[in-house]
Amino acid sequence: MFRKRLLEPPTHMKTSFKGASARLAVTGALALSLSGGMTLASAPAADAAISSSQGVKAVSIASTKRGTPYRYGATGPRAFDCSGFTGWTYKRMGKNIPRTADAQYRASIKISRGQARPGDLVFYGGGRKHHVGIYAGNGRMWHAPRTGDVVKLAKVRGGASFGRVR
Repeated sequence: MFRKRLLEPPTHMKTSFKGASARLAVTGALALSLSGGMTLASAPAADAAISSSQGVKAVSIASTKRGTPYRYGATGPRAFDCSGFTGWTYKRMGKNIPRTADAQYRASIKISRGQARPGDLVFYGGGRKHHVGIYAGNGRMWHAPRTGDVVKLAKVRGGASFGRVR
C-alpha cells in the first residue's frame, strides 16, 4: 500500500500528467529527492566521454554496415570482426579506440547497464572480454557476431558489461 501511494501522482499533478507519465514523473522526482538533487553516476565528467549526440551518430554510422560479413581479424569496410567493427565506427567520428574487445573495455569508462545510452560499448566475457558491440538503445546493439554471420542489430543478452568511449 505504501509503495502504491508513492507511485501515485500528487493531486496537483493529476491534471498535468496521465497514467504511466505521471508515475514516471513522480518516480523521477522521488529518485531526485532521495539522491539529494543530484544524479548518481560512476563515470567521470561528461567532457571526458562522448556526448549523447555523438553516441547517436555512432549508432547511425554503425547501422550503415548492416549485412556486412564477419571475418576474423577484419577491420572493414567490406568485412569486420567485432572489435574491428566498433573501431571502424568510431574512427569515422575521429576517435581512435584500441583494436581488441578486451583493450577497448580496459580503455573505456565503466558504466552500469542503467547508465548505458546509444553509442556506448557492450562487452561480453569474464575477466577477459572477447566480444564487443555498439549499444543502440532499447536493449539492442549493433555487432559483428561470428564467422558465417553479418553485422546486425540484436538484443543485448544477459551478462553484458558496458563502457563509454573516452
